[in-house]
Amino acid sequence: MLRTPLLLAARSQTARTVVERTPMTRAMVDRFVAGADLESALPTVADVTRDRHVTLDFLGEDTTDRAQAETTVGAYEELLAALGDSGLAERAEVSVKLSAVGQFLGADGERIALDNARRIAEAAKAAGTTVTLDMEDHTTVDSTLGILRELRTDFPFVGAVLQAYLHRTVADCRDLSGAGSRVRLCKGAYDEPASVAYRDKHEVDRAYVRALRVLMEGDGYPMVASHDPRMVAIAGELAVAAGRSAGDHEYQMLFGIRDKEQSRLAAEGKTMRVYVPYGTEWFGYYMRRLAERPANVLFLARSLVTRG
Repeated sequence: MLRTPLLLAARSQTARTVVERTPMTRAMVDRFVAGADLESALPTVADVTRDRHVTLDFLGEDTTDRAQAETTVGAYEELLAALGDSGLAERAEVSVKLSAVGQFLGADGERIALDNARRIAEAAKAAGTTVTLDMEDHTTVDSTLGILRELRTDFPFVGAVLQAYLHRTVADCRDLSGAGSRVRLCKGAYDEPASVAYRDKHEVDRAYVRALRVLMEGDGYPMVASHDPRMVAIAGELAVAAGRSAGDHEYQMLFGIRDKEQSRLAAEGKTMRVYVPYGTEWFGYYMRRLAERPANVLFLARSLVTRG
């Protein structure tokens, strides 16, 4: 019942102001976000990559200011240079939201986002690592996949995210299951209408398995993004059935969630990648994590009641 209002609040400036002024919020944010800047995030990356891999997200989305989009691109270039210089690039890649680099900048938004994404991909290539394009709500899917196709002409290592709860996703998985393609499959974190997405949990689970089977039976590199123990187990079964080895697919989980399970999978020899966000624009990301985990909502509610 709380999921929809929390996801609406993720785009509310009033809600952002209230949450940011709540003293107890900082402890919750620190659980999910590696720091406010690159300097504070890199030690986390070094620690996690001792036994796992990471994908780094410089937080920001829905940018309507070209200067802000440019700042975000510069931050990714700085990040990728640091990963290369520190020797972390072998186990660390980056994730990019196209809406943070210009996708919503009017009629030229897609071109600006593509040009900016090219700069990030070039920096990733120089550092010796990869880029994954994050997926946002259903209105951005065609644009994001179009930009992906353009990017992969020169940067075939660029990956994409697909969200299993969308009705279209199995077909998109078929399109992106070819050799060289990298696809992160998640369940979906936005409040989508029933006309385009499954809303019942069991329907979403079934859709996830259908889409994952397509990816596992294809020739690409599936990235299994789920904290659900049942989905993780099914992914293992599908990988075995498809004749896959530990090196041709991976598991992904969010920073601060199911750390013991992450370490267990890594200890079993599986490739385990942790999604590590950092930066000051944490609010939208933070609210989506609350929407996914009711226990976190209770913690926040208590802190709001006792603030001041």
